[in-house]
Amino acid sequence: MADSDHSMSFRRVTRRLALGGLFVVSGGWTFGGNALARMIAVSDVAPDPEDPAMAVWRDWDAAYEQAMWRCDRLQELEAALAERVDALWAVVRAPGGEETIVCSKAALDRIVGERTDMAKIRATAEAELDARQAHFELVATEIGYFEGLRAEQAGFARVAALLDAFAQTPAVSLAGVVGKLDAVLRNGADWEDRSAFPWPQIRSAREDLMRIGRQLTPHAFFPGGRR
Repeated sequence: MADSDHSMSFRRVTRRLALGGLFVVSGGWTFGGNALARMIAVSDVAPDPEDPAMAVWRDWDAAYEQAMWRCDRLQELEAALAERVDALWAVVRAPGGEETIVCSKAALDRIVGERTDMAKIRATAEAELDARQAHFELVATEIGYFEGLRAEQAGFARVAALLDAFAQTPAVSLAGVVGKLDAVLRNGADWEDRSAFPWPQIRSAREDLMRIGRQLTPHAFFPGGRR
Protein backbone atom coordinates (compact mmCIF):
# COMPACT_ATOMS: atom_id res chain seq x y z
CA MET A 1 0.00 0.00 0.00
CA ALA A 2 1.38 3.42 -0.94
CA ASP A 3 1.05 5.67 2.10
CA SER A 4 1.79 9.37 2.08
CA ASP A 5 4.23 9.02 4.96
CA HIS A 6 6.49 6.87 2.76
CA SER A 7 6.77 9.65 0.20
CA MET A 8 7.92 12.33 2.65
CA SER A 9 11.58 13.19 2.97
CA PHE A 10 13.74 14.54 5.75
CA ARG A 11 14.46 17.70 3.77
CA ARG A 12 11.84 19.48 5.87
CA VAL A 13 13.81 18.69 9.01
CA THR A 14 17.09 20.06 7.70
CA ARG A 15 15.99 22.73 5.22
CA ARG A 16 16.99 25.68 7.41
CA LEU A 17 20.57 24.47 7.25
CA ALA A 18 20.65 26.14 3.83
CA LEU A 19 21.40 29.40 5.60
CA GLY A 20 23.33 27.88 8.46
CA GLY A 21 20.56 28.41 10.99
CA LEU A 22 21.98 31.85 11.73
CA PHE A 23 18.81 33.91 11.83
CA VAL A 24 15.47 33.99 13.60
CA VAL A 25 12.61 36.05 12.13
CA SER A 26 8.98 36.62 12.83
CA GLY A 27 0.17 35.07 5.01
CA GLY A 28 -0.81 34.11 1.91
CA TRP A 29 0.40 31.23 -0.21
CA THR A 30 -1.88 29.77 -2.79
CA PHE A 31 -2.53 26.09 -2.39
CA GLY A 32 -1.13 23.96 -5.21
CA GLY A 33 1.05 21.11 -6.42
CA ASN A 34 0.66 17.49 -5.38
CA ALA A 35 -0.94 18.54 -2.13
CA LEU A 36 -3.85 20.03 -4.05
CA ALA A 37 -4.21 16.88 -6.15
CA ARG A 38 -4.37 14.73 -3.03
CA MET A 39 -6.93 17.07 -1.49
CA ILE A 40 -9.17 16.80 -4.54
CA ALA A 41 -8.88 13.01 -4.51
CA VAL A 42 -9.86 12.76 -0.87
CA SER A 43 -12.71 15.23 -1.20
CA ASP A 44 -14.35 12.96 -3.78
CA VAL A 45 -15.20 10.50 -1.01
CA ALA A 46 -17.44 11.81 1.75
CA PRO A 47 -16.57 10.64 5.28
CA ASP A 48 -19.17 9.36 7.69
CA PRO A 49 -21.15 12.52 8.53
CA GLU A 50 -22.13 11.04 11.88
CA ASP A 51 -18.57 10.55 13.11
CA PRO A 52 -17.15 13.78 14.58
CA ALA A 53 -13.63 12.34 14.46
CA MET A 54 -13.91 12.06 10.68
CA ALA A 55 -14.98 15.69 10.46
CA VAL A 56 -11.85 16.67 12.41
CA TRP A 57 -9.73 14.41 10.21
CA ARG A 58 -11.04 16.04 7.05
CA ASP A 59 -10.12 19.51 8.39
CA TRP A 60 -6.77 18.24 9.60
CA ASP A 61 -5.96 16.55 6.29
CA ALA A 62 -6.59 19.78 4.39
CA ALA A 63 -4.57 21.83 6.88
CA TYR A 64 -1.68 19.37 6.90
CA GLU A 65 -1.37 19.16 3.13
CA GLN A 66 -1.43 22.93 2.88
CA ALA A 67 1.14 23.34 5.67
CA MET A 68 3.50 20.87 4.02
CA TRP A 69 3.21 22.67 0.70
CA ARG A 70 3.99 25.93 2.46
CA CYS A 71 6.97 24.24 4.09
CA ASP A 72 8.30 23.11 0.71
CA ARG A 73 7.70 26.55 -0.74
CA LEU A 74 9.64 28.14 2.11
CA GLN A 75 12.51 25.76 1.48
CA GLU A 76 12.66 27.01 -2.10
CA LEU A 77 12.75 30.60 -0.86
CA GLU A 78 15.51 29.77 1.61
CA ALA A 79 17.57 28.22 -1.15
CA ALA A 80 17.12 31.39 -3.23
CA LEU A 81 18.02 33.48 -0.21
CA ALA A 82 21.18 31.48 0.43
CA GLU A 83 22.33 32.15 -3.14
CA ARG A 84 22.08 35.91 -2.68
CA VAL A 85 22.98 36.44 0.97
CA ASP A 86 26.22 35.70 2.76
CA ALA A 87 26.01 33.88 6.07
CA LEU A 88 25.30 36.12 9.05
CA TRP A 89 28.67 36.04 10.72
CA ALA A 90 31.87 37.99 11.22
CA VAL A 91 35.45 36.90 11.87
CA VAL A 92 37.12 38.17 15.04
CA ARG A 93 40.79 37.85 15.86
CA ALA A 94 41.82 38.62 19.43
CA PRO A 95 45.33 40.07 19.83
CA GLY A 96 47.69 37.12 20.05
CA GLY A 97 44.83 34.66 19.54
CA GLU A 98 43.16 32.66 16.76
CA GLU A 99 40.37 33.75 14.47
CA THR A 100 36.87 33.11 15.78
CA ILE A 101 33.59 33.23 13.87
CA VAL A 102 30.77 35.04 15.66
CA CYS A 103 27.15 34.95 14.55
CA SER A 104 25.65 37.49 16.94
CA LYS A 105 26.54 40.44 19.13
CA ALA A 106 25.93 38.25 22.17
CA ALA A 107 28.65 35.89 20.93
CA LEU A 108 30.88 38.88 20.34
CA ASP A 109 30.32 40.00 23.92
CA ARG A 110 31.42 36.61 25.21
CA ILE A 111 34.68 36.83 23.27
CA VAL A 112 35.55 40.46 23.88
CA GLY A 113 34.23 40.81 27.40
CA GLU A 114 35.75 43.85 29.13
CA ARG A 115 38.89 43.97 27.01
CA THR A 116 39.58 47.57 26.12
CA ASP A 117 42.26 46.53 23.66
CA MET A 118 39.55 44.99 21.45
CA ALA A 119 37.26 48.04 21.21
CA LYS A 120 38.11 48.66 17.57
CA ILE A 121 37.78 44.95 16.76
CA ARG A 122 34.35 44.91 18.42
CA ALA A 123 33.19 47.96 16.48
CA THR A 124 34.32 46.49 13.16
CA ALA A 125 32.64 43.15 13.86
CA GLU A 126 29.39 44.81 14.97
CA ALA A 127 29.31 46.91 11.81
CA GLU A 128 29.83 43.80 9.68
CA LEU A 129 27.06 41.91 11.48
CA ASP A 130 24.69 44.88 11.07
CA ALA A 131 25.48 45.20 7.36
CA ARG A 132 24.95 41.49 6.73
CA GLN A 133 21.68 41.52 8.69
CA ALA A 134 20.40 44.55 6.77
CA HIS A 135 21.26 42.91 3.45
CA PHE A 136 19.57 39.69 4.52
CA GLU A 137 16.38 41.51 5.51
CA LEU A 138 16.35 43.49 2.25
CA VAL A 139 16.67 40.40 0.06
CA ALA A 140 14.29 38.34 2.22
CA THR A 141 11.62 40.99 1.93
CA GLU A 142 12.17 41.31 -1.81
CA ILE A 143 11.62 37.59 -2.52
CA GLY A 144 8.73 37.21 -0.07
CA TYR A 145 10.57 35.11 2.48
CA PHE A 146 9.02 36.71 5.56
CA GLU A 147 5.53 36.35 4.12
CA GLY A 148 6.26 32.69 3.42
CA LEU A 149 7.60 32.13 6.91
CA ARG A 150 4.49 33.63 8.49
CA ALA A 151 2.29 31.49 6.26
CA GLU A 152 4.19 28.35 7.23
CA GLN A 153 3.97 29.16 10.94
CA ALA A 154 0.23 29.82 10.69
CA GLY A 155 -0.25 26.59 8.78
CA PHE A 156 1.48 24.43 11.35
CA ALA A 157 -0.31 26.24 14.18
CA ARG A 158 -3.58 25.19 12.53
CA VAL A 159 -2.33 21.61 12.23
CA ALA A 160 -1.37 21.55 15.91
CA ALA A 161 -4.76 22.91 16.96
CA LEU A 162 -6.56 20.19 15.01
CA LEU A 163 -4.33 17.50 16.53
CA ASP A 164 -5.39 18.78 19.93
CA ALA A 165 -9.01 18.61 18.76
CA PHE A 166 -8.55 14.92 17.93
CA ALA A 167 -7.70 14.21 21.56
CA GLN A 168 -11.00 15.77 22.62
CA THR A 169 -13.16 14.17 19.92
CA PRO A 170 -14.42 10.59 20.42
CA ALA A 171 -14.58 8.42 17.31
CA VAL A 172 -17.81 6.46 16.75
CA SER A 173 -16.60 4.36 13.81
CA LEU A 174 -13.54 2.43 12.69
CA ALA A 175 -12.95 5.11 10.07
CA GLY A 176 -12.72 7.72 12.82
CA VAL A 177 -10.15 5.67 14.71
CA VAL A 178 -8.18 5.19 11.48
CA GLY A 179 -8.34 8.94 10.94
CA LYS A 180 -6.77 9.60 14.33
CA LEU A 181 -3.96 7.12 13.65
CA ASP A 182 -3.46 8.51 10.15
CA ALA A 183 -3.00 12.03 11.53
CA VAL A 184 -0.55 10.91 14.22
CA LEU A 185 1.43 8.82 11.73
CA ARG A 186 1.71 11.41 9.00
CA ASN A 187 2.41 14.27 11.39
CA GLY A 188 5.05 12.43 13.41
CA ALA A 189 6.80 10.17 10.93
CA ASP A 190 7.53 13.06 8.58
CA TRP A 191 9.82 14.65 11.16
CA GLU A 192 11.46 11.56 12.60
CA ASP A 193 12.93 8.26 11.45
CA ARG A 194 9.79 6.56 10.19
CA SER A 195 11.42 3.14 10.50
CA ALA A 196 11.90 3.54 14.25
CA PHE A 197 9.44 2.99 17.11
CA PRO A 198 6.56 3.81 17.27
CA TRP A 199 5.89 4.59 13.60
CA PRO A 200 5.95 1.04 12.16
CA GLN A 201 3.63 -0.08 14.94
CA ILE A 202 1.21 2.78 14.37
CA ARG A 203 1.27 2.17 10.62
CA SER A 204 0.54 -1.52 11.19
CA ALA A 205 -2.38 -0.71 13.51
CA ARG A 206 -3.81 1.71 10.97
CA GLU A 207 -3.59 -0.88 8.20
CA ASP A 208 -5.14 -3.56 10.42
CA LEU A 209 -8.10 -1.33 11.17
CA MET A 210 -8.51 -0.43 7.50
CA ARG A 211 -8.47 -4.11 6.54
CA ILE A 212 -11.06 -5.02 9.16
CA GLY A 213 -13.17 -1.99 8.31
CA ARG A 214 -13.24 -2.83 4.62
CA GLN A 215 -14.36 -6.35 5.42
CA LEU A 216 -17.25 -4.95 7.44
CA THR A 217 -18.10 -2.04 5.13
CA PRO A 218 -16.48 -2.63 1.72
CA HIS A 219 -17.49 0.74 0.23
CA ALA A 220 -16.57 2.95 3.17
CA PHE A 221 -13.80 5.49 3.00
CA PHE A 222 -10.84 5.06 5.36
CA PRO A 223 -8.16 7.74 5.81
CA GLY A 224 -4.83 6.68 4.35
CA GLY A 225 -6.32 4.07 2.07
CA ARG A 226 -6.05 6.10 -1.14
CA ARG A 227 -2.48 7.35 -0.70
